[in-house]
Amino acid sequence: VQLQASGGGLVQTGGSLRLSCAAPWPTFSNFHTGWFRQAPGKEREFVGAISRSAYGGNTRYADSVKGRFTISRDNAKSTVHLQMNSLKPEDTAIYYCAVTQILWPYADEMDRYTNWGQGTLVTVSS
Repeated sequence: VQLQASGGGLVQTGGSLRLSCAAPWPTFSNFHTGWFRQAPGKEREFVGAISRSAYGGNTRYADSVKGRFTISRDNAKSTVHLQMNSLKPEDTAIYYCAVTQILWPYADEMDRYTNWGQGTLVTVSS
């Protein structure tokens, strides 16, 4: 069963968006959840991740988004959010979420993730 990413859209440089990743199963909090993005003509890359609730909901981010993006978890709604502030044109991409049960130190390894959804498009205009 795939995850569903939503909340993308068009925003100006410096603006904000909040993406959501919804899971159709109640044990979503038992998985680490990662956010990835793929810009036109580029490979998919790691954006950030939040650990499963039992690990305290720790977060980690790519250097390119650190300090601007924040990941949070709403277990009651089986949803993970990606709050994106101070957006830049280079943040333009399709954003995807996925889950993994790999050990947390390896949570930035994209090939460890499963249940990829269709993604949501974020466009940042200059």
